[in-house]
Formats: sequence, structure tokens, C-alpha cells
Amino acid sequence: MSWLKELFGVEKPIIAMCHLQAMPGDPDYDAAGGMDKVVKLARKDLLALQEGGVDGVMFSNEFSLPYLTTVRAATVASMARVIGELKDEIAVPFGVNCLWDPNASLDLAVAVGGQFIREVISGVYASDFGLWNTKVGETARHRKEIGADHVRMLYNIVPEAARYLADRDICDIARSTEFNNKPDAICVSGLTAGSETDSQVLAKVKASVKRTPIFCNTGCNKSNIRRQLAIADGAVVATTLKFDGVFENGVDLNRVREFMDEVKEFRKTL
Repeated sequence: MSWLKELFGVEKPIIAMCHLQAMPGDPDYDAAGGMDKVVKLARKDLLALQEGGVDGVMFSNEFSLPYLTTVRAATVASMARVIGELKDEIAVPFGVNCLWDPNASLDLAVAVGGQFIREVISGVYASDFGLWNTKVGETARHRKEIGADHVRMLYNIVPEAARYLADRDICDIARSTEFNNKPDAICVSGLTAGSETDSQVLAKVKASVKRTPIFCNTGCNKSNIRRQLAIADGAVVATTLKFDGVFENGVDLNRVREFMDEVKEFRKTL
């Protein structure tokens, strides 16, 4: 049994993003609403995602734009507060994503009991956020030091708003990532959150690795999810589950149900 089936209880799981509002110190933080508002909106989205039938949830500081590659302590502490207040209401496997800092994500996962993280963990990129130089060896050792061996690592090898600095084929990146880093899964993305992942690229990456599950990381929707899941081993989904399919909006229960109905019908063909 694959770790995906063991953790989520289904083939080709859907991990839904629970996007947290801007944190203290972020440019868009709502000081008037404060952390109580952040918790309130996170709870509303979480419950809608779960009621709609998603297989897992990942909490991320999505509205901390523009992102840091070394996340500040205030952000990690704020995210821990939100997840801690919601912990008794989380009914599905969950992970965390401190954009974009794998060590901070591991710290948060250990603190709140998260079962997986998704991050840009290896490689060097030119991005909207500056030169993005990961240190995967340090992250691997940090994981060991804090007792996070049980936390599954989803490697995003095509990060949004970034390009690999060296001229390397995506399949070569996938193969070397699998060999050098032993990721628990590899995520393939489009240009930005909500942008459709190229199914041809997804298929090339899937064919290039030997044992690592592949996730479609952006742009899944009701009309393309069957096609994407015919290739990928699972999907990370967010924008299409929101009111009117708009990134900035809250989660729409009806859209979640309709999306998951498509997924469940597809699984009957497996």
C-alpha cells in the first residue's frame, strides 16, 4: 500500500488548501480584525472543505504576499495559533505550508501535529521574490534534528512565479530530485496559484520517476480534474473551490461538493 492510500484512505487523494489571511507583520494584515478574524475565516473555510468531502487539508499563509524565503517567527507563531484553535475540528489528515520556508514548515508541522508539508525544498530559482536558493541538505538535517521523520515531504519542483536558474529539463530535475533527496511526492505547478498545470509536462514528469508519487499542484477544476488525475497520483486544489473560482474569496461549499463529485466518479473507473 502506498503512503498516500495509507494516510488518506483513497487512491489519488485531493488535498485542499485552507488559505490563511495575512499574518501580523504582513503588508495586508488586518490589524483591526486581528488574529480573531484570521481564526474565524480559517474555521469557516476548513469546515466547508471538510463538509464538501476533500481527502486532506493543507494550511498555508497564502495571503502573506509578497512571500519570504526565510519566514519570520511571528508568522509561524500566528499559524500555530490558528491551527491550534482549530485542531479539535480538523477531521481529515492535514499538513502545513509556511510560504516559502521548508524549515519553518517542518517546525510548524511538529508543533501542531501536521502530517505533511509542501515546499520548494531543492534547487535554485530566479523568482518574483528574488534569488531563491534552497539548502536541501540543511533542511534534511533539520528534519532529523527536530524529530520530523514522520512528516511527509512534498517537493514543489516547478514553483509558481519562478524559474530554475540553470537550463535543465524538467524531467532531469525530477529524476535528480528523486535520486538525491528521496521526496515523498513531487508537485508540478503552473505559473501562479490557480493557473492550470500543463498535462503534457505532468505526464513527462510522471514517466521520468521510478517510485515517487506526482501531484498536480495548481489549476485543477471540475472540467479538467479527470484528465489530470488520469496522470497524477493526487492533486493540491484551492482556487476552484472558492466563490466564483476567485483566489481572494472564501471557500464555496457547493463548489467543493461539485468538484469532489467529479473526483469520486473518476475513482470508480480505477
